[in-house]
Amino acid sequence: MNKPQAGHWVLAALGKKVLRPGGRETTEFLLNHCPITGARVVEFAPGLGITAAEILSRTPRSYVGVDADPSACETTRRRLNELQPPCQVSVRECPADATGLEDGSADVVVGEAMLSMQTDAHKLAIMREAARILRTGGIYAIHELLLTPAELDEESKTAIQRDLARAIKVNARPLTIDEWSDLATQAGFEVVKTFTTSMSLLEPRRLIADEGLGVFKIAFNLLRQPQLRKRVVTMRATFSKHAEHLGAIGLVLKKSDVS
Repeated sequence: MNKPQAGHWVLAALGKKVLRPGGRETTEFLLNHCPITGARVVEFAPGLGITAAEILSRTPRSYVGVDADPSACETTRRRLNELQPPCQVSVRECPADATGLEDGSADVVVGEAMLSMQTDAHKLAIMREAARILRTGGIYAIHELLLTPAELDEESKTAIQRDLARAIKVNARPLTIDEWSDLATQAGFEVVKTFTTSMSLLEPRRLIADEGLGVFKIAFNLLRQPQLRKRVVTMRATFSKHAEHLGAIGLVLKKSDVS
């Protein structure tokens, strides 16, 4: 029996391009606060290459995509080839906690919707790898799932994690704003900027803002593919059920002098 597709790949199969929890607005916030022009940029888990395209439009010195998934790497390579970027680009097939890149070889690291899917120990390992490859003063921008409020009880956290795992077929482990900030500090970063928003990935307002006319393609594919439609209905119901306590966060982190 085949393993069910992860929720983000279900949405991608339907034609959805923006797969990050806080939508395009959170990505734009992060990139607007990253000194990308002329920078050496590394992106963890670039996925469909949508953020990669945004990064390249800001004329970095170089771009490196890092992903452990061979098919995701191939998708990113195709996207980069289509863009015909004027700078040096490459994609490395390796885990985000062991990139093989040199110490201090990056000015900016970007990672979206990937730490949330890891245990806290693995989150920290990935964040420490980002710190290792960044120069002192370099920027690490992350876009992840958020639990609210900061004092949310453990029973509620467990229930949300359980329901998310059932709906998206990935063991998502979102954190509160204080927990994200604490991990960043442990990894050697200071928080520079914070952006929070609702987790409205499948709500009409966010769909239109993120996808534009692409919503019609998504709607058409939903009508034609009942199995995927069932998955989307389940995901949306789960997000709605926990809307009070589930959001999205963008953090701009700066590598401290001592990490």
